[in-house]
Amino acid sequence: MKKRFVTKIAAVSAALALALTGCSQEASNNSGGGEGGDKGTITLGFIPSWTDGLSTAYLLENQLTQLGYNVEMETITEAAILYSGLANGDVDIYPSAWPEVTHKQYMDEYGDQLEDLGAYYDNAKLTIAVPSYSNINSIEDLKGKASEFDGKIIGIEPGAGLTAQTKDTMMPEYGLDGEYELVTSSTATMLTELKNKIDNQEEVVVTLWRPFWANSAYDVKDLEDPKGAMGEAEALHFLGTKGFAEENPEAAEYIKGIKLDDQQYGSLEDMVVNEYGEGKEAEAVTQWIKDNPDAYSTEISE
Repeated sequence: MKKRFVTKIAAVSAALALALTGCSQEASNNSGGGEGGDKGTITLGFIPSWTDGLSTAYLLENQLTQLGYNVEMETITEAAILYSGLANGDVDIYPSAWPEVTHKQYMDEYGDQLEDLGAYYDNAKLTIAVPSYSNINSIEDLKGKASEFDGKIIGIEPGAGLTAQTKDTMMPEYGLDGEYELVTSSTATMLTELKNKIDNQEEVVVTLWRPFWANSAYDVKDLEDPKGAMGEAEALHFLGTKGFAEENPEAAEYIKGIKLDDQQYGSLEDMVVNEYGEGKEAEAVTQWIKDNPDAYSTEISE
């Protein structure tokens, strides 16, 4: 195959540089599989608090290293900067994009500079959720009851597609924009608030999504969405910078074959996030592959 030798631009875009959390890593130091490196470098960009991308980034790190690539991990704080970096070639792959609905605004802006490397999961969904003990069962039931929820819907990062869908579509559609404030900060902060409210048996409404480990870790339920304001189910994709497949045909072909169902994806994310946790993601993926030998083809051709 055509070998790729990447020469990194000495100074990446200022926006991307500011967004990186200073956590570049070489796969050969982390991965449970081979040494890698002779076929060039592939940079994976992801937002750590979005654990779908975190889990699949380490899955790709493991597998691409075995294929003979040197894999670098770049942690980024905002979706807009991640897509910009992907379009500019500062990042080679975003391993869990939501391009059909949630990240459509970024695809509209950068789509002609990206290429779709395939979808690995086909039933992702944005949701609005409350504790299971709440008497509220539908988004439309929130109308007129802001005082029960402190007038707040607890969201995640300001630049997330989920945030835009909630603020720009769902809240106006249900007439909640004049009654509730969408509070944004981070996924971690949202989960902390959710846990605290549930521990105290208090009302809270949050923005969530499926698949996401928090749906089973916390006692929550999705609110019905009769107007479909949170959008239709979509697939989760591997996105590459334009020209990636041509320069890395072996990697692109392998990535295209990765398909996960609900059980497989759920077990991967749970093992990475909960069973092993921060700092042990590579170990978690190695164990997951051992436990799920038939999840997808993991045979690495030499």
